[in-house]
Amino acid sequence: MKSTRREFVIATGMVAGGLAVSAAQHGGVAKNEKEEKMKKIVVAADPFAVVLKDAVVAHLKAKGYEVSDVGATAAQAVPYYDGAVAASKVLQSGGAEKAILFCGTGMGMSIVANRFKGVTAAVVESVFAAKMCRAINNANALCLGQMIWGEWMAKEAVDTFLKTEFTEGLDGFACFLKEAVQKVDAIRPN
Repeated sequence: MKSTRREFVIATGMVAGGLAVSAAQHGGVAKNEKEEKMKKIVVAADPFAVVLKDAVVAHLKAKGYEVSDVGATAAQAVPYYDGAVAASKVLQSGGAEKAILFCGTGMGMSIVANRFKGVTAAVVESVFAAKMCRAINNANALCLGQMIWGEWMAKEAVDTFLKTEFTEGLDGFACFLKEAVQKVDAIRPN
C-alpha cells in the first residue's frame, strides 16, 4: 500500500538503497491537492448515535480535518432521514468530499443517502469493509451504527475509509472496477 509505505519512510527516514532522509530534512511532506480536498468532511447522526459521532468528530478535528455537522447534537434531535438528506446535499454540492453518517445501525442513513445521485453510501461492520467499500465501490459516505461499533474501532474504520483510494491494492481489477462504478451509477430505475 502506497500510503503505508510512505508513512513508514517518513517515520523511519528509510528509503530504497539504504539512504536515510528524514521528513525534517525535506521540510516536512508537502500536501498534494487531493489531500487538501479531503480535509473537508460532513457528518450527521441521529439521536441514537450522537455519542459515537462526537467521538469521531473530535478524532477527525485532532487530525486536522474540517468537519461540518449537519445532524443531531446533544441539544437538538434530528432524525436519520433528515440528517442523511442534509449530508448528501453537502456532498452533491462539493462542500465535502466524504461523509461519515451515524445512526443506530448505520442502515437507515445508508438507505437515505443512496437515494442521492453522486452519493455512494456503505454501511459497514468491520475495518476491512470500510477499506473495501472505498477500494472496490468508491464509496464516498461511510455509515456506522452506534449499536454495533465501539469508539476506538469506529475511529480506525473512519481513518481507513478516508485514506483508502479507489482500486487501491486491486490493480488487476482496476479497469473492471472503474467501469462497474460507472454502470452502477447509471442504474436509475423508475
